[in-house]
Amino acid sequence: MDMPGAMIVFAQVVDSRSFSAAAARLGLSKSAVSKQIAKLEDRLGARLLNRTTRTLSPTDAGQDFYERCIRVAREVEEAERAITHLSAEPRGLLRLNAPASFGREYLAPLVPEMLARWPELRIEALFEDRFVDVVAEGFDLVIRITRLQDSSLVARRIASCRRLVCAAPSYLERRGVPRTPAELLQHDCILYSYATDQNEWEFVGPDGRLETVRVDGRLRANNAEVTLAALRAGAGLALSPDFIVGPDIAAGRLVPLLTGYENPFGAIYAVWPHNRNLAPKVRAVVDFLVERFAAEPIWERR
Repeated sequence: MDMPGAMIVFAQVVDSRSFSAAAARLGLSKSAVSKQIAKLEDRLGARLLNRTTRTLSPTDAGQDFYERCIRVAREVEEAERAITHLSAEPRGLLRLNAPASFGREYLAPLVPEMLARWPELRIEALFEDRFVDVVAEGFDLVIRITRLQDSSLVARRIASCRRLVCAAPSYLERRGVPRTPAELLQHDCILYSYATDQNEWEFVGPDGRLETVRVDGRLRANNAEVTLAALRAGAGLALSPDFIVGPDIAAGRLVPLLTGYENPFGAIYAVWPHNRNLAPKVRAVVDFLVERFAAEPIWERR
């Protein structure tokens, strides 16, 4: 039995939560993957996976074994890179996912440049606001704008990002200007459907104390275009990333509020599956994005 190979197959099954998906990624048949796992369990004398008709998850022993399999997979990939990938040009299909507004405004203009720089690279760019499953949906690289959570994904920070509370002058004339986070309870707040914090907005004040306010409002939107249109029309106030509302603030169409408070939002990250972290196409594109955004993002220069 090829033990290192079986360990890599097992790690892919756990990552994919599916024999079929793991088989597709490994270029094997579903039955071949199932037989590998069965032989592995026989050799180890332990059940590694809990299986039902709808779900698949590692047992306690399987989770412990999975952590070791990941290290083996990384060592194998490192060895392959040293021999074949170190000087390889980016090539093949790169499946890229990013939030819709950020993708259209800041990534789309860079795609032609990437294609020109790497003639053997192909890009499939999907810009949407839903939270995608990087592994299950087969993405090579995903841009996430958030506070990064612990996960099995690899991440690299590519740019800073702040969230600002803002509103149109017409709204503030009608409803008044909030001076503290607590005063947001008296205002119509425009909410973002995919926000992990939902209705809870966090602020760090001048004294360094964290304050959480559970806001409410009559409008909840799943994209920036609806939020911006409502903001400009004076329908409420919103907590939005600076790369979205920055141009409107600079033009005077929106007014920043609670400027003495910071929202501990996070940053913009490139994330990718651990088993693809050494691919030349991923490495090259991530380095390119860091080069373009990290020092001073274009939305801050504007």
